[in-house]
Amino acid sequence: MKAVAGIDEVLGELNSQQRSAASHGLSPLLIVAGAGTGKTSTLTHRVAYHIAQGVDPGRILLLTFTRRAAAEMLRRVDSILTQLGKQDATAQGRISSRRIWGGTFHAIGSRLLRQCAKSINLSPEFSILDRSDAEDLLNLARSDLGFAKEIKRFPLKGTCLSIYSRCVNSQTSVEHVLKTAYPWCQDFETQLKQLFKAYTDRKEAQNCLDYDDLLLFWDAMMSNEAAASIVREKFDCILVDEYQDTNLLQSSILKGLSPDGQGVTVVGDDAQSIYSFRAATVRNILDFPKQYQGTTVITLEENYRSTQPILNATNAVIALSSERHEKNLWSQRENGPPPVMVDCYDEEEQSHYIIDRVLERREQGVPLMNQSVLFRASHHSLELEISLAERNIPFHKYGGLKFIEAAHIKDLMAFMRLAENPRDTVATLRTLLLIPGIGPIRARKISNDLIEADGRIDVLEKMKPPKAAAEEWPAFVELMKLLMKRTGKKTEVAEELHAIRKFYAPLLELKHDNARMRLRDLEQLEQIASRYQDRNTFLTQMTLDPPSSTQDLAGDPHLDEDYLTLSTIHSAKGLEWDSVYVLHAADGNIPSDMATEDESQIEEERRLFYVALTRAKQHLYVMFPQRYYFRRNSDRHSFAQLTRFLPPDTLRHFERRTAEGSADTAESIDGPTLDVRSQIKSMWD
Repeated sequence: MKAVAGIDEVLGELNSQQRSAASHGLSPLLIVAGAGTGKTSTLTHRVAYHIAQGVDPGRILLLTFTRRAAAEMLRRVDSILTQLGKQDATAQGRISSRRIWGGTFHAIGSRLLRQCAKSINLSPEFSILDRSDAEDLLNLARSDLGFAKEIKRFPLKGTCLSIYSRCVNSQTSVEHVLKTAYPWCQDFETQLKQLFKAYTDRKEAQNCLDYDDLLLFWDAMMSNEAAASIVREKFDCILVDEYQDTNLLQSSILKGLSPDGQGVTVVGDDAQSIYSFRAATVRNILDFPKQYQGTTVITLEENYRSTQPILNATNAVIALSSERHEKNLWSQRENGPPPVMVDCYDEEEQSHYIIDRVLERREQGVPLMNQSVLFRASHHSLELEISLAERNIPFHKYGGLKFIEAAHIKDLMAFMRLAENPRDTVATLRTLLLIPGIGPIRARKISNDLIEADGRIDVLEKMKPPKAAAEEWPAFVELMKLLMKRTGKKTEVAEELHAIRKFYAPLLELKHDNARMRLRDLEQLEQIASRYQDRNTFLTQMTLDPPSSTQDLAGDPHLDEDYLTLSTIHSAKGLEWDSVYVLHAADGNIPSDMATEDESQIEEERRLFYVALTRAKQHLYVMFPQRYYFRRNSDRHSFAQLTRFLPPDTLRHFERRTAEGSADTAESIDGPTLDVRSQIKSMWD
């Protein structure tokens, strides 16, 4: 009884809707969590509630879209369990939440596949290709098939992989994907099918899986009743965060994990489903009650982020959606300035107005870091960036490569991947091509020899190196002998990386500019590696969830203590700022003219606009430039129309202003009035 009383006390911290969701039983549950309504708090309390009710933490599966999201949720679960006195001090000192299966779909899929690999004819020692490595492997097949020499312009490797991934994740045919998303590639349907078959064969031969394979194989495993029953037996409760961002394959996996929905909780907001370009489908969350009989739908509506005037506007925007889960967000913060719609003469005036307001807010005590400018496409901020630079205002623009995608990081990781899986052609070629005197032809031959010899190191020892590699080749062979040596003990990953870094550093200085900053990245990677007990786990985690940035991409550091955030709307999802400025609320930009071919695209653009508006806590500005110039410093221009997402009934929730100088003004002139119309009529007498 004490535990029940304790959990009641903890649940008392929640509002009534959150409490109902957290304490729901094991029947299927859909939590429709509006923007800023405490979704994470509700989900973590639900996990803690399950544990308080006696569910073994090791039988709880928590699926998120980033490892950091899972880590943050589990940290909060720890805090709640501490309040309840439910921490497990007997299981070798482990905290209860650490036994929860928490992570991304891809990370959990990788873990399960290694455990149940034999049931789907898969070697558990498979390597995982990141996006760029998958592109490179597919490009090898593309070249070998002769498609790079097509008379017509054959799609590049990145486009080919995007088409492949779209087919896999949307579970649709190549023909359909080409017609709906890549119409300029329709002439190559037959060749693309050949390419995808060859790519699949290469992955099998090299014992590699790409990101999409982790879901494909997991889904296939759940269709094998023997394997599926083993996996189902592992979990009593399954919780999925951000369900509006799942694709059909992930929905199928969830169905396989719990066909009747018992123990399943999904959380999300259909109004924030904005990732169809990644094959996510809003249908998953809209149709969840139809897929699982007896589903309870609980809607979270109390917003803890924005003021009521902002919510009145955002509610009006999303209310015009053609299909949605009904909700009306409200806040106890009833007072606040209304959102502002600003009419501007052109983009230049839009930039000047925003900068003036940003600086005004700063003087009022709102730091630049608590303000953000959002836009539909990255190039929409170029005019503003110029103006910010002219006025010496520091800013950070969201985007760029991930740490693991930087060339020098991929070089270093290639040595590790080659040691772990000598059949990995992409890693082999990348490593060999770093060595002076070894070109693509020789590298391909060595790679093929390694595969035929089942990865035996004597292939490298017997090879006579070219003169240019006379110094580096023996050191390379010794390094690979060290890395490939199997002692039966846990691999010291940091020590291996140190040995690789020692060999690679001189090559880095020859191959890349800004060597000093890149070498610091390698030192950072070595420190990260010290947390891992074996090489396979390190490679898997770094591929599935790498650090977010690298010093090589940062440029000169800002000495300012403060900076303004510029971000695409997609990158801003899940974030919030005191003051938000939304650029280019003109039809053709919002919605994008590239996303108005059908009603579903327009509806997603509406949701994207809604996401932008709901990032604001206190001040919201929506900018509408009336003129767009075809070229900078040119008089040729076109007139814009206000976004269709702000019809008159919705606009009444905004205060409408005109930026200074948007309209020419003149002092009134006293004197006789001219009858101009009569003068014009007299021209025709």
